[in-house]
Amino acid sequence: MRSRVWGGTAAVVLGGLLAAGCGGGGNGAADESAGRAVSGDHPVSVTDCMGAKTTFSAAPEKIVTSNASSLELLLRLGAGDQVIGTGFPPGKGTLPGALDTEAQKVKVLSKSVIPKEKLLGSGADLYIDTFANMKMGGGMGDAPTEKEFKAAGIKHVYLKSTACAARSKSPMTDLSAVEADITSLGQVTGTSAKAKELVAGMREKTDAVQKAVGGMAKSARPTYFFFDYDAGTKQPTVVCNRQVANAVITLAGARNVFAGCDGDYKQVGWEDVAAKNPDWIQLGVRDRGSAAANKKAFDEAEKWLRSNAATKGLTAVKKGRFLRIGSEQTTIAGVENADTVEEIAKKLHPDKVG
Repeated sequence: MRSRVWGGTAAVVLGGLLAAGCGGGGNGAADESAGRAVSGDHPVSVTDCMGAKTTFSAAPEKIVTSNASSLELLLRLGAGDQVIGTGFPPGKGTLPGALDTEAQKVKVLSKSVIPKEKLLGSGADLYIDTFANMKMGGGMGDAPTEKEFKAAGIKHVYLKSTACAARSKSPMTDLSAVEADITSLGQVTGTSAKAKELVAGMREKTDAVQKAVGGMAKSARPTYFFFDYDAGTKQPTVVCNRQVANAVITLAGARNVFAGCDGDYKQVGWEDVAAKNPDWIQLGVRDRGSAAANKKAFDEAEKWLRSNAATKGLTAVKKGRFLRIGSEQTTIAGVENADTVEEIAKKLHPDKVG
């Protein structure tokens, strides 16, 4: 079962001051090798879900990340040398190329949620959470309060595209919130030039797909179900309209069959999935670290759908309309969301997207 905790308390989150997707930090020279802005970016203010500000007078020097997703974003920005530890570390081989090598050098403070005392005593000046209020389990105590973070000299921020998603006033149908997170992280860490480059690369891919399928009528778009295999098969956990995956699916020219539920995730019954009878099913599994291990996991997910009484009669199952695309790049905010949009669109609309 995937470890995933959210909702609850409004906290400081990245991405408040800039328009979504706009590049920042054009005021100073930049180190092209790392994308780091040399001057002109600070002070920088970012906001929480309610609009409260947190200001950085300089780039943080000692960052701790809650999990692999926020760590990956920092590595892609060229801010890896500012990271001193992480929780939920990425498995060996789960990040591409040089990113994997860099990630394996980061100190692991916990293989799950970082214990409160270890986090507060880490020496960090910034802690980045991917999700909203994370409760410490396994006898590790409660999550630090904002007062405790302040006393330890740690600024506490969240990725807005995930932390604020459930309370968003409207469905997530594009990647602007993800782009805003990248832009704001770039400002905070002094890597605005690289952030702008990453966002531009994402936009290039999604704009091309939109040019091909964006004008399709809703009725002409195939229906799509994200099968979260690792969340458990007894009761399916589905992605709702505030989740990043809903944006990915929509941009790719499909209809998320559970786009009618407001929020990020929801547990339903298999009878609910059967009633939707999706045209396509994505076999969402976590990256196991190797092609062989991933294939085995995808095979298991497909076998389960083909053998389960509630799903074996679904249109997508009978016609073998499965997409083998990992969970992380679909449901977790990151640069690869744009790659997933492209991959899904090519599979569903091969006549339109080359």
